[in-house]
Amino acid sequence: MATEAGETSRVQLIAPEEARGTVARLYEAATQMLGRVPHSYRALAHTPLVAEALLPFNAVLQREGAGSLLSSKIKEMAIIKTSQLNGCAY
Repeated sequence: MATEAGETSRVQLIAPEEARGTVARLYEAATQMLGRVPHSYRALAHTPLVAEALLPFNAVLQREGAGSLLSSKIKEMAIIKTSQLNGCAY
């Protein structure tokens, strides 16, 4: 979405130290399942029900077990390569 000045507006991320109630519980679950609170979940925290629904799915994609066929090492290599190809510093 563009603003009048031509700048792209961005969704404000909710920092873990600012999280309260449902969002704080979401962040605790993300940390347990993913080992951290990714920026995508800091943005999704504005709609906690959506984020809660995606968390188990995301955990399967990023971690071993729970029906996943690829090892964590292979998944992490795919993430790093995709980030590099897209010029992402994250």
